[in-house]
Amino acid sequence: MTDILAPAPATRAAPSRRPHLVSGPATGLLLAALVVALVAALVAGISVGSVNLPLGQVWGIVWAHLTGRGAQADPLLSQVVWDLRTPRALLAALAGAGLSVAGVALQSLVRNPLADPYVLGVSSAASLGAVLVPALGSAVLAGSLGVTGAAFAAALLSALLVYVLAQRAGRLLDSWLVLTGVAVGYLCAAATTFVQLQLNPTELQGMMFWLMGSVAGASWADLGVPALIVVCCLAWLSLQARALNALLAGEEAAIAVGVPVAVLRIGLLVAGSLLTATVVSVVGGIGFIGLMIPHMARFVVGADHRRVLPVSLLAGALFLVLVDLAARIADRPNELPVGIFTTGLGVPFFLWLLRRRSSGGTDAA
Repeated sequence: MTDILAPAPATRAAPSRRPHLVSGPATGLLLAALVVALVAALVAGISVGSVNLPLGQVWGIVWAHLTGRGAQADPLLSQVVWDLRTPRALLAALAGAGLSVAGVALQSLVRNPLADPYVLGVSSAASLGAVLVPALGSAVLAGSLGVTGAAFAAALLSALLVYVLAQRAGRLLDSWLVLTGVAVGYLCAAATTFVQLQLNPTELQGMMFWLMGSVAGASWADLGVPALIVVCCLAWLSLQARALNALLAGEEAAIAVGVPVAVLRIGLLVAGSLLTATVVSVVGGIGFIGLMIPHMARFVVGADHRRVLPVSLLAGALFLVLVDLAARIADRPNELPVGIFTTGLGVPFFLWLLRRRSSGGTDAA
């Protein structure tokens, strides 16, 4: 197991040596195509639901709210489009983008394609923080932090704990980081199950749906913090793109070209944990996006982070918008948690990736 979790040899991690499908000017066309596809998916996400709405009406309502012009729509229809479906579609895009970028950061940190935002136990810790609020009551947590704040605090605390435990003689060990994260995640999951047993049936049903991941009930107030965190972390990671490329060749090689590896690794840990904690605290535990999307991005555009980051951002956003759309229409009028779909797709992908890595068919990029 340790061999599988360990980083790949440096000779196989150089971005320029990995074959990929798109390069040069075609990358710009790919990004443009992803933007167009994302806009189309958002429009579909707003139009389709338990009741389908004509695209013309949807566009008219959105345009009227954005510009203050246009004919006044039916108040109920306007509320469905603008107050319910539009923030939901945008939150799905933000969550998918955030988890994908977090996956890029954490896979770069451990130089391992099997890593994803949940490798540090951040998701399990955030879930534990969330269920503690109704279990302990307003006198302890709800009045000060709330569900989102408690989930966020627990997630960051778990990331710090994993980081401290994974160090040996002042050095961060990649394999220890992964294994410690798995252990902390299992511990938090067990604690979450225990706390859930203390809830009444009504609270338990709603919490179970949240724990499986869902963007249902999204509002405009939910978009501000995730958008700010995604933009800030993406900006920082983009500035570090060349350093991340150097890190792919190994710690010694990165140090040789002047990369402050220790500082960079701390930054990657903070960025990945912050992105994951923010998303999980708002939409619950949605797994495997941070594993699948960055790996597919590298397959298409290569390992250069100047291309991987924007492609992962857009592809992750598109992916989760489409998954949320599928969750709404698969069993109408009932709605399924999006975590069911991402796990159903992610587990076979993980097993395939694990098989390729164990047979030498992939690298750390």
